[in-house]
Amino acid sequence: MPATYAADGFVHLSTSAQVHLPANRLFAGRTDLVLLRLDPDALGAPVKWEPGVPADPASMLFPHLYGPLPVTAVTAVEEYRPDADGTFPARR
Repeated sequence: MPATYAADGFVHLSTSAQVHLPANRLFAGRTDLVLLRLDPDALGAPVKWEPGVPADPASMLFPHLYGPLPVTAVTAVEEYRPDADGTFPARR
């Protein structure tokens, strides 16, 4: 489980279109990130779409997995490298 699971009670997920936002906020400049592509039907626990900023209900919604992430739900692993300036590009 991720270190934040005990405090938050869920696994933070992102869509392909969102992943650069938390990557840049939390991991800018790192060169060791990977993206896990998931099969939503294989997660086996509820996924709730909730505000990325809990105090702001109008903020962007992110998927949160309320349970463990089974390895069998991972369909691909991809390197996610920052651009030369250390920021992560948006994905399509």
